Amino acid sequence: MFEEEYMETAMEKIAGNSEEMNKYLLFFYQELLKNHRIDKALYEKYDVKRGLRDASGKGVLTGLTEISDVVAYDEENGVKTPADGRLYYQGIDVRQIIDGLGNSVFGFEEIAYLLLFGKMANREEMKVFLAANEEMQNLDNRFIRDVVMKASNSNIMNALQRCVLTLYSYDEKADDISPENVLRQSLEIINKLPLIAVYSYNAYCHFKKDKTLLIRNPQKGKALAENILYMLRPDGKYTELEAKVLDIALILHAEHGGGNNSTFTTHVVTSSGTDTYSSISASIGSLKGPRHGGANLKVQNMFRSIKENIADWEDEAEIAKYLTKILDKEAFDGSGLIYGMGHAVYTLSDPREVVLKEYARKLAMEKGMMEEFSLYDRVEKIAQKLIPEKHHVQKNICANVDFYSGFVYSILGIPEELFTPIFAIARIPGWCAHRLEELLNGNKIIRPAYKYVGEHVDYVDVAERA
Repeated sequence: MFEEEYMETAMEKIAGNSEEMNKYLLFFYQELLKNHRIDKALYEKYDVKRGLRDASGKGVLTGLTEISDVVAYDEENGVKTPADGRLYYQGIDVRQIIDGLGNSVFGFEEIAYLLLFGKMANREEMKVFLAANEEMQNLDNRFIRDVVMKASNSNIMNALQRCVLTLYSYDEKADDISPENVLRQSLEIINKLPLIAVYSYNAYCHFKKDKTLLIRNPQKGKALAENILYMLRPDGKYTELEAKVLDIALILHAEHGGGNNSTFTTHVVTSSGTDTYSSISASIGSLKGPRHGGANLKVQNMFRSIKENIADWEDEAEIAKYLTKILDKEAFDGSGLIYGMGHAVYTLSDPREVVLKEYARKLAMEKGMMEEFSLYDRVEKIAQKLIPEKHHVQKNICANVDFYSGFVYSILGIPEELFTPIFAIARIPGWCAHRLEELLNGNKIIRPAYKYVGEHVDYVDVAERA
């Protein structure tokens, strides 16, 4: 039965090719199924840390970092107690940083400095840093014409990878992995990626949707959050709160420890001795996945389904009934997941979600969207109780930062094609800081072990094979 289900799915996936090619592909897929299946019991037998996690789900310790700390428990006398989550950038609580920034929209720039250099910049240092950023916020016209404008498609994350890799060809010291050169490359990528993302989206809209092509240079003296809105919007206008909320979102996504998939990718690829552009491109590829950076889009699609299937957004019983159908794989995408709920590390709360929810509320009030915000709030509270009940687990389930990030981006008028690219723009300083940390401290290629569980057999001449 299991094989039949796989083959039925395979038939659907390969549809669209010629009849002859479909036969070839189906044959190859059958061979794949027969020869690449590992008995799941072997993973337990050999105590394999699947996903580099132990039996409790905790990540296996593979390295050390000073860049950020993700805290989900309080520990006393060796006993761990679940606690409200805390996130520290270079030892400073992110909540304290955000509160200390006040109304400034240059918060992300301050965070980039902190992550890269290990301390908060003083006024003079920040002045120099902003001046350097401003100098680097540009793209060669040939690069825009020959790279950004070519092969447009709706997946802007692919465009980011392609463009970052091609920046290699525009760098005379592309293969120099000395820390001083990598620092220069890091600052360049931090400042160029927002332009690449927005221009790539605008090129897609022009070439694939027949819309007017908009290429607007960033404004001098403006924060990154302001310039993203300025470059993206046809009229270039935005409110102070809009820029502030986007700045907060960028801060909260800037870094999240060395163990998350994309940052670990940074360490792994960097440890091989490769160039900065290959390393960052690999991390972008990791972030693209729906289990990682693409989760906010899943949340948006899920809420679209919720809105279509729930008549009364204030009826908690009706909401709970539909969420139960989602958990039972009878609604939405059939995965059985309520996206945006649960986290691999945090227990009682995700500090990023707590902060972003506050700003989402403020933005919803400004835009007259409190009814929709209230729906998110109800779904969060109901799901938090419903998931443990359905799965019969004692572990607390909290909403993660993806739960509200897509909602915030939607209110800001950021198109869904840019949801994950915005995440990538935010995470670049963290990736670059980890790359530098690996170069300065690693000195050894990362190579985890995989145990061979197949059989050794003798070679058989092709004429004698069955």
